[in-house]
Amino acid sequence: MQEDPQLIGDDGLFIPDVGSWAETKHKLIGLYAALFSTGMKNKWNQRVYVDLYAGAGYSRCEADDQCIEALRHRTAKLAPGRDVSYIHGDCNSELDSIIAAIPKASRENRVLTLCVVDPFDFGIKFETLRRLSEFYIDFLVLLAIGMDANRNYEHYVDGNSTKIDEALGNVEWRDRWRNIGVRRSEFRPFLATEFAMSMESLGYLHQELHQMKHVRSDEKNLPLYYLALFSRHELGYHYWKDVLKYLTDQTSMF
Repeated sequence: MQEDPQLIGDDGLFIPDVGSWAETKHKLIGLYAALFSTGMKNKWNQRVYVDLYAGAGYSRCEADDQCIEALRHRTAKLAPGRDVSYIHGDCNSELDSIIAAIPKASRENRVLTLCVVDPFDFGIKFETLRRLSEFYIDFLVLLAIGMDANRNYEHYVDGNSTKIDEALGNVEWRDRWRNIGVRRSEFRPFLATEFAMSMESLGYLHQELHQMKHVRSDEKNLPLYYLALFSRHELGYHYWKDVLKYLTDQTSMF
């Protein structure tokens, strides 16, 4: 479902509104998914794709019932015959159902999963990713810490909000932040680095900040989010580097 929204027309179903910056995200995810699908086709018996914040399938961000109903119709039209499970509700609350829908691996059935984590703010629950990491699974994670980290900085650092604690899976990050003694403007890259450290604790390969895609708003050039890959195998990062290079080359052409 990667068509150009200018070409798909109005199909009469719900289309949520998103900023123009979302085009970069969609291109990155689409390019990586294509490389992942082609490169892993003959290496695994089953390839599974999980989208924890699936939305409506097209974008123009959120409206629960409308989104999932639109997604059902569009998937049936664009990918008929595919084995698709729809789990309605908050992905953290419905995690048992999500896990039950992922095929179980065995010696005769090797399963590789790619999970897209694309929330609207930094409301990720690290415990959800930890439980999913019990599968052989790669994560493409959008760290929406741009505006959120700036607006709520005092609440996060002072401990009045547990949102960052839950997203990073620890409370020690506050001590590390205070001990660094850098400017407040460094809070966003600090959180992205902390998240990478948390993923590393689950057995994922080390991910440097420069290996993440940093996306800013078109209008005021404000920092919005980092998009990062987390894999247990170097091949995943090889594909990710190709995606970032391709997108950079295409942008520089114009």
